[in-house]
Amino acid sequence: MNDIRSMNRRRFMTLTGSALATLGAGHALAQPQKRLEINPTEFQPIPIAISNFLPGSPSDGDVGNGVTQVITNNLKRSGLFAPIDQAAFIERINNMDVAPQFQNWKTINAQALVTGRMTRQPDGRLKAEFRLWDVISGQQLAGQQYFTSPEYWRRIAHIISDQIYERMTGEKGYFDSRVVFVDETGPKERRVKRLAIMDQDGANVRYLTRGSDLVLTPRFSPNSQEITYMEFGQGDPKVYLYNIETGQREIVGNFPGMTFAPRFSPDGQRVIMSLQQGGNSNLFVMDLRSRSTTRLTDTPAIDTSPSYSPDGSRICFESDRGGRSQIYVMSAGGGQAQRISFSKDDTNASYSTPVWSPKGDYIAFTRQGGGQFAIGVMKPDGSGERLLTSGFHNEGPTFSPNGRVLMFFRDPGGNGGPSLYSVDISGRNELKVPTPGFASDPAWSPLLSSTSG
Repeated sequence: MNDIRSMNRRRFMTLTGSALATLGAGHALAQPQKRLEINPTEFQPIPIAISNFLPGSPSDGDVGNGVTQVITNNLKRSGLFAPIDQAAFIERINNMDVAPQFQNWKTINAQALVTGRMTRQPDGRLKAEFRLWDVISGQQLAGQQYFTSPEYWRRIAHIISDQIYERMTGEKGYFDSRVVFVDETGPKERRVKRLAIMDQDGANVRYLTRGSDLVLTPRFSPNSQEITYMEFGQGDPKVYLYNIETGQREIVGNFPGMTFAPRFSPDGQRVIMSLQQGGNSNLFVMDLRSRSTTRLTDTPAIDTSPSYSPDGSRICFESDRGGRSQIYVMSAGGGQAQRISFSKDDTNASYSTPVWSPKGDYIAFTRQGGGQFAIGVMKPDGSGERLLTSGFHNEGPTFSPNGRVLMFFRDPGGNGGPSLYSVDISGRNELKVPTPGFASDPAWSPLLSSTSG
C-alpha cells in the first residue's frame, strides 16, 4: 500500500506503493498516450473529465471535494489539459469500482476520465484511491491507492496529479514539489525580505527566516531538503546552508569580499558561487565535505550566476568579459569558455541569470534590451533561442523538476513590488502564482516523491 507518513525532523514524508486492480474489459494497461506531442503553435489541451472524489463516509465529503479541486487546478494550470465543467457531465459516478459508461463521456468529448474516493480509516488515516480511464479505448490507464495522515490531503492530490500527468504525457509531472522564494513586505525603502517556502501552487506557505537580515538567491539541493542562500547581515554577505525540515543552518564558508549566486552541483556535494575581489568577480566551487575551494575562472571581468548541467560535466554562467553581460558555457572543472548568447534582432541585448534545465535540453535566461526584460530559453549550444514572455522587469527563471515550466518574478516598478509568474517552455501559458505578499527569487525543488525516503 502507498503510505505517506508524517515527517519527522530528519525525514520527509515517504512513499511506497501498490496499484489498484484494472477494471473493464480485461485489457492490459495501455502505453503512455502519444497524442501529447507538444507543438507550441498547434497544440490543443486534452479534454479531461475529473469526477468528484466520492466520500467513503458522509464526513469525508469535504476532503474529497478538496482533492478534486486541487487535481483540477493542477492539470488546468499545466496548460496541457482542459478539465471539463462538471455541469456538462451526463453520468454521475457513484461507484468507482464499476467501469464507467464510456459513451456518456465520449458524448461530452472527454478523452480521459478520473474517478476517485477518499475514506477515513479506523486508525484515523485517510485512504485515497483513484482511477484514470482512456475514454476512447475504454481502458484503465492507471489505478492507485495511498494512505496518509489527514493533514497531508493536498500532497495526495499533487501525487495523483503527477500520476495522471505522467500516464497521459509520458513525462514525469511536477506537482508534488515546492518553491522557495524571497517574501517581501513593507514600504519600498524599508522592505523586509524573508525566506519562505510553499507548495508549487502557492499553498502551505511557511517562513524560514525572520527578516532581520536581507536574504537573496535561495537555491534547492537537487537531492535533499536543503537550500543554499545569501544573507546580508553584519559585515560581508555570507552563504548559508539551511535544512528545511530541521531549521538548522550553517555557514558554507567565510570568504573575503562579496559572495553571490550560490548553487548546488547535481550530486549535492558542492556549491558553486561567484566571489568578488576588487572590481571583478570570479567563479569558485566548494566541496561541502572537505570545505576546500577551487577557483574556476580568472579574468578581469565579472563572472557570476553559475549553473551546472544535469550531468555535472559543464556549467553555464553570466560574464561581461566581452563588454556586455552574456552567457558562456565551460567545463565544470574550468578552462576555456564559449559564448552562446547572440541576439539576432538586438545586437545590444544583454543576457543574465542562466539556469540549466533538469532535462539538459535548454538553458533559461533573462534578456535585457530595448527597455524590456524577457525570459527565454535556448539550447546549450546557443541555437533555438525563443523568448517566452517580456515586460518591464522580468528576472530569475527557475525550472520545474520536469523541465516543462519556468517560474520567474516580475517587478512593475513604482510603489508596488515583485510577483511570481509561471510560463511553459512554449510560451503559451503564463499565469500569476499566488503569494501572501510581494515575492521574488523563486527556486523550484525536485519532486518530493523522488527525493524523500
